[in-house]
Amino acid sequence: MRAVFGLVLLVGMGLAGFAVYMVNQYMATQTTQLERARQIAAQALATVDVYVTTRSVTYGEQLTADDVRLIPYPRDYLPEGSFATEQALFPQGPEIPRVVVLPMITNELVLTTKVSEPGASRGLTALVEPGFRAFPVEGRVAAGFGILRPDDRIDVYWTGRLRDGREVTNLIKSGLQIIAVLGDAGNRGGPQSVVVQVTPEEVALLTQAQNSGQLTLALVGTGDLSETGPVTVDNSALTGEQDIVAAPAPVIEEKRRCFVTQRSGTQRVEVEIECSE
Repeated sequence: MRAVFGLVLLVGMGLAGFAVYMVNQYMATQTTQLERARQIAAQALATVDVYVTTRSVTYGEQLTADDVRLIPYPRDYLPEGSFATEQALFPQGPEIPRVVVLPMITNELVLTTKVSEPGASRGLTALVEPGFRAFPVEGRVAAGFGILRPDDRIDVYWTGRLRDGREVTNLIKSGLQIIAVLGDAGNRGGPQSVVVQVTPEEVALLTQAQNSGQLTLALVGTGDLSETGPVTVDNSALTGEQDIVAAPAPVIEEKRRCFVTQRSGTQRVEVEIECSE
């Protein structure tokens, strides 16, 4: 009986030891897999906290501390110019806000290119770079063309008459940057007023162009940095007609006539005679 009891005890202890061993192996495997998953997740989703907007904001609005919040963002895909701390976003304190210069939607990253410096005025002066001027330009945009927006670039064409009476269209400025849109932004196919950033010399040119003819605005493609040379088109370029140059009138040589002067008393009379060769 004692032998049976001892055998059962040994078998029980063996089973218990084996169970403990299996549990330890399982726990070790689970711990290893969990740690590996954490490492993979840490490498795949390395994030940093950056500021985004809590609501949609548009040009000219003040961006305050209540309009932003921190969210985790993938570190490897973080664009330049983001803000990671309140000190960076509001260096002079939350009571000194920035001004929005490009519209942003809810949860959009706040970047240096979309806001002004802290304390800037809520007007066009916040958008104009040193050495440039803000100048309003009104011109026609083709129907179905869409809506011009701030930060778009445009070419400006002038249509008018030259001194000789010919009507021509000239490309007068290329790649002007829009910093604001005035009036009805949904006006498609009609005149649109935009504010562009130009030099003082370009202000004079555009003023003269608006006063002497009609302007047309053409949108430049995103990333198109090519320089456009002088462009001048008139009706002959459209129809292929050549300018008609009138032939000079024939010169009719008058017959040579010769005269002599004769006196008759107190009078002088011219008498036609045959010319000598």
